[in-house]
Amino acid sequence: MLAAGVGGQGERLAGRRSKMAVESRVTQEEIKKEPEKSIDREKTCPLLLRVFTTNNGRHHRMDQFSRGNVPSSELQIYTWMDATLKELTSLVKEVYPEARKKGTHFNFAIVFTDVKRPGYRVKEIGSTMSGRKGTDDSMTLQSQKFQIGDYLDIAITPPNRAPPPSGRMRPY
Repeated sequence: MLAAGVGGQGERLAGRRSKMAVESRVTQEEIKKEPEKSIDREKTCPLLLRVFTTNNGRHHRMDQFSRGNVPSSELQIYTWMDATLKELTSLVKEVYPEARKKGTHFNFAIVFTDVKRPGYRVKEIGSTMSGRKGTDDSMTLQSQKFQIGDYLDIAITPPNRAPPPSGRMRPY
């Protein structure tokens, strides 16, 4: 009897171990699929996106966001984390008719709180152009690690003016 009891207990433990492994794999698969989840805009509440624009082709200076201040050129947009840069471009063009001209360049950056020191940091995330398809058009806020509470800074460059070089380009 004792041997059967131990054997039965051993089988139950082995069963638990294999079940744990299966559960672990399912969790890993869910983690891999998480970024691909689409947002049901009928059931998900939109977020308030605070957007700051310039029409000189340059992003705002980070000191303009310091001590509770923000630049005066604020747009407030209710949207979702799956909003694309092209979708955001069209919303900005509704407000600024001069930005509707073909060839107008929109350079997007996320402005976020720096956790290591007081102030803000900026991360350029992509660009779009009025009247042209581009590689960044389908980029989403979620794919660029945007978090609720971050700001979006859009440097708008009118057509026939070259956009200023981004921080990633080198002059040599």
